[in-house]
Amino acid sequence: MSDVRLASPQGKWILLTTVLGSSMAMVDSTVVNVALPRIGRDLDADLAALQWTVNAYMLTLAGLILLGGSLGDRYGRRKIFVLGVVWFAAASLLCGLAPNVGVLVAARALQGIGGALLTPGSLALIQASFHPDDRAKAVGLWSGFGGIGAAVGPFLGGWLVDGPGWRWVFFINVPMALICAPIAVRHVPESADGRKHGRFDVLGAALGAVALALVTYALIEAGDGSLVVVVLTAVAGVVAGVAFVHVEKRSPDPMMPPDIFGSRQFTAVNLVTLCVYAAFGGFFFLTALQLQVVAGYSALQAGTALLPTTVLMLLFSARSGELAQRIGPRIPLTVGPLLCAAAMLMMLRVGQDASYLADVVPALLVMGTGMVTLVAPLTATVLASVDTARAGLASGINNAAARAAGLIAIAALPLLAGMGPEAYRSAPAFDHAFDRAMLWCAGVLVVGSVLAFATVRRPAPDCRRPECLTHGWVTAPPLEPRVGKGPLE
Repeated sequence: MSDVRLASPQGKWILLTTVLGSSMAMVDSTVVNVALPRIGRDLDADLAALQWTVNAYMLTLAGLILLGGSLGDRYGRRKIFVLGVVWFAAASLLCGLAPNVGVLVAARALQGIGGALLTPGSLALIQASFHPDDRAKAVGLWSGFGGIGAAVGPFLGGWLVDGPGWRWVFFINVPMALICAPIAVRHVPESADGRKHGRFDVLGAALGAVALALVTYALIEAGDGSLVVVVLTAVAGVVAGVAFVHVEKRSPDPMMPPDIFGSRQFTAVNLVTLCVYAAFGGFFFLTALQLQVVAGYSALQAGTALLPTTVLMLLFSARSGELAQRIGPRIPLTVGPLLCAAAMLMMLRVGQDASYLADVVPALLVMGTGMVTLVAPLTATVLASVDTARAGLASGINNAAARAAGLIAIAALPLLAGMGPEAYRSAPAFDHAFDRAMLWCAGVLVVGSVLAFATVRRPAPDCRRPECLTHGWVTAPPLEPRVGKGPLE
């Protein structure tokens, strides 16, 4: 480890490159939803293709993020981070040049691989590079600047879609990478975990990703695909999932050690995570479409409209985390999902003649308040429910669970809400289906609230507190690095 001081020129360069790297993946995850209607029109894509445009990225990111962090620990965090940045930029260029939706979806899957390499590495580099006295402040600055990037992302994406075109949503990652990668090579010290490692759980990672892919495919195709193909794919997905569990039990170095779920608190909070982030994933995917297809917003207006939730997260997440330290996580994790469920029901008012100030803003403010209430305590409780040495592993599992939940929700909600392949081309049809989807999301959040009330308890007084409580990446929890806390098992 290094002892770089934050005030030094090198410290500022390290902070800059980690913010740029994480912002690439963070901004991209927020702006693509805003671009979906225009992508659909330009590439003549149906709703299933738009679902895959989002899910292909989430699939590889969720499936490989644990492996990406482990690669950095073994082979060098800077090396894997730079590889992820370059990979992400190359995939982004391919996305922008895509001549059809098939190429776009494949390129988005490649983007997810790059995201899985750079996302864990950005925060891990800060933890490994800075002097212990400056580390918490550096993490706070990284989180704050990253949150600003997430807040600006939908606005920037909308401006690009309405201006030079949706392809620039992807092209913009290339100059960011051209700045980020050379700075990292020149100014960021290399670090790695020098302890002995076991084998990589490549088979486990592959089976997990395949299971998610097959289940996602079955859910998306169920709306308008062959029944035989859908059933066979779903069964194959379940078989792959069972094989994944079997491999993790038998592997000497599993990616997701089954014994970590021996903690009832850890298991309970991850179940709450699945409910909460499934609703969040579905909400942000469908709301970006609802505002443009039904309410008639431009891409810029739709992107800007979603700012209240991110701004509230930036301003108040840290205070929410501190409150949960005093009163315990049970109340925040019970009340937060209920507030978000209320916001989903308030979104039923957002139709063809919706007023932004009277209809959209109140729902988003309630949504943001609910997210502020629950996200930081959820992360803190996950980390407090396992041994300190496994905090990074616990965070990675929770992060992957959140992304997988969003992935499944985006695949399943259109089916449950009765959205046909061309639903987003018809304002009345999409509006009716959107209302049904919001009811589903609200119901899932209520289930999460009941689970939290019934199962979550106050952690032990001496449990560790996560250093990353404030963030603006609303589609996934903060990712705690493993530096100094034991290798990824």
